[in-house]
Amino acid sequence: MSVDARQSFATLRMPSGFGGLLPALVLITLFFLVPVVALLLRSVTEPEPGLQNYAALFGDGTYARVFFNTFLVASVVTAVTVVVAFPVAWMLAIMPPVLGSIVFGVIILSMWTNLLTRTYAWMVLLQRTGVINRTLIGLGVVDEPLPLINNLTGVTIGMVYIMLPFMILPLVGTLRAIDPMTLRAAALCGASPIAAFRRILLPLSLPGIAAGGLMVFVMSLGYFVTPALLGGTSNMMLAEMIAQMIQSLLNWGLGSAAAFILLAVTMALYALQLRLVGAKRLAGGV
Repeated sequence: MSVDARQSFATLRMPSGFGGLLPALVLITLFFLVPVVALLLRSVTEPEPGLQNYAALFGDGTYARVFFNTFLVASVVTAVTVVVAFPVAWMLAIMPPVLGSIVFGVIILSMWTNLLTRTYAWMVLLQRTGVINRTLIGLGVVDEPLPLINNLTGVTIGMVYIMLPFMILPLVGTLRAIDPMTLRAAALCGASPIAAFRRILLPLSLPGIAAGGLMVFVMSLGYFVTPALLGGTSNMMLAEMIAQMIQSLLNWGLGSAAAFILLAVTMALYALQLRLVGAKRLAGGV
């Protein structure tokens, strides 16, 4: 095929200018901008025009506690997930390819397992007569069952387990891109393992940590099933409150205001991450 023919074929496949962006812009408008605008309008027009829904959310102590629980759990889950996922991701990065593929497949398989099934499994494990408490009592670690369910502890444990793959996957890609000779050079120069980790490995893995941390934190903010089953009514999170407002109380104005606040916080966090980490490093660049 001649050069002119290839150029003509490429031109047919990829329209230039605004025409090439039109399908994407239409999809973004229909499935993102329109719902967001509708959400915002409902939050300031129901039951009557004004900002009373936002005033109620920020002025009521009950709603403030829900917001506090949501951000507390999301922060703790993100921090614990980073600590647990980093050694797993490093192990996958340095493993032989065959063994690494098997372990990686197990991690992916856990993501494909039904979320409700996994949450119910944790309900069985964490209850007062569950395997964990019986094992601790049998080993003499505790004298009576620990309260591991219907509280923030149970929510954190269940969500860390579910969120781990979303932290491991970006971390593995970042760690595999690090040249092993960099760490060997640091060792030859006399750097201790802790110094090499702190001054070389950790900074180079920052894009993966940032990408996975943002994903886990944002998903934790809007999580519904696991907090509802493991947390109980006394530890309600924001997504559960929004569902209750809209489905049970039919309070679309207050529910829309809470959902819009959640969206605004998510976008602000993403903008802050882009500013601190940089768009290029976040995408895996140097």
